[in-house]
Amino acid sequence: MITFENVTKSYGNGAPALSNLNIEIEDGEFVFVVGTSGSGKSTFIKLLLKELEPTEGKIIVNDTELRKLRSGKTAKYRRKVGVVFQDFRLLKDRNVYENIAFAQRVIGVSTREIKKNVPRMLSLVGLSEKYKSFPNELSGGEQQRVALARALVNKPALLLADEPTGNLDPGNSWEIMKLLDEINKQGTTVVVVTHNMEIVERMQKRVITMKKGIKVSDSKVD
Repeated sequence: MITFENVTKSYGNGAPALSNLNIEIEDGEFVFVVGTSGSGKSTFIKLLLKELEPTEGKIIVNDTELRKLRSGKTAKYRRKVGVVFQDFRLLKDRNVYENIAFAQRVIGVSTREIKKNVPRMLSLVGLSEKYKSFPNELSGGEQQRVALARALVNKPALLLADEPTGNLDPGNSWEIMKLLDEINKQGTTVVVVTHNMEIVERMQKRVITMKKGIKVSDSKVD
């Protein structure tokens, strides 16, 4: 699903954000990427989303080499990658249903299909009764569930979660992680970037540890 081959990313200040990174993540895996601030986690996510280009090396996602992807095809590539952020990034002027439907409308899904797909996603994340609510009427945990539903509605093969529990209390954090685990069991490859080591230890998944742009450990759980 994901291959980083000798990937280095340097910014203008000289020090590389990532240095000679080699990672392979298989289709269907659940992987945590952890490390303190400045370890390269955010750069890792931005490279996967093709928001940044590597200075050196090769990145392949689902048989697509990102460096060879023409600029006109980038948007189409990103539609196949679900993303959940710490700050939810919901459209505040649209209700729950419309937030999820929007992800389908931008890729030209018919209204008929949207009317089938959105309720299915709301059921998956346990928010069927909240479809008319606006983001400011939801708790943080509920907003993150909506963000998850939106990320999944286009059936991505890969889900990236960037500090998905960063703004949540422990109870809601654990509920979101259980949801991610369930989504993974249905076949989606899940990569979670986090600094919440308590959750990482509870989940018992593969953990890639970064420090100053270098992979310092990669522990697989049998």
